[in-house]
Amino acid sequence: MGERLKVGTLISGGGTNLQAIIDACAAGKIDADITFTGSDVPGVKGLERAKTAGIDTFVVDYADIIRSCRDEGLDDRLPGDFSLREIQAKQQLMDAGKDPQKAAFFLKSRAVAERALLDKILSYDMDLLVLAGFMRVLTPYFIDRINTAPGKHRIMNIHPALLPAFPGTDGYGDTFRYGCKIGGCTVHFIDYGEDTGPIIGQKAFEILDTDTLDDIKRKGLEQEWALYPACIQKFAAGDIG
Repeated sequence: MGERLKVGTLISGGGTNLQAIIDACAAGKIDADITFTGSDVPGVKGLERAKTAGIDTFVVDYADIIRSCRDEGLDDRLPGDFSLREIQAKQQLMDAGKDPQKAAFFLKSRAVAERALLDKILSYDMDLLVLAGFMRVLTPYFIDRINTAPGKHRIMNIHPALLPAFPGTDGYGDTFRYGCKIGGCTVHFIDYGEDTGPIIGQKAFEILDTDTLDDIKRKGLEQEWALYPACIQKFAAGDIG
């Protein structure tokens, strides 16, 4: 058997997808080991799940960093390798022309937080970064420092809808409100846009007329817990990347 994949994970909440990945690694369904779990929110249950599994954990408190950037200024806190012009040219998350000042603050403050996150991540040996319910968009500043080989993707995400339909933060809610009869989830690589990266795998489920939003979320999570480990194993096997 070849060398096992080294996976880093990022979360923001309860970590049910993280638990599915932990369990799949332990059961031999993924040829991988999780080297760390980081969170942008202190005290979330996902950190407890990681610690119970013997995984290193850390927190980079985005809310606190962004608040201090707003209250205390940020230009003297920017990473030395940060170029606002370069990041503005690459990013596809917003129309910077509509409110240049707001867009500049967003990109600068995220770079401060992302540099702190990178300092933690890059202290580990990692082949793949898995966003297991990490609720922060990543800017080109961060992405380019993980995806260092041209054409090679190393950041994986799971989205609660059948992309390209319903990108954004409320995929299951959007699916429900639109009246869809089929819902699903998507695992994809991260690129500079919002949920626009190459699709790795998808799972679908039927939505009944009697289903509530909670029913859709429950069905979706059940599919996520199967899909995400399978897609990570594809990467581990060298089938994608």
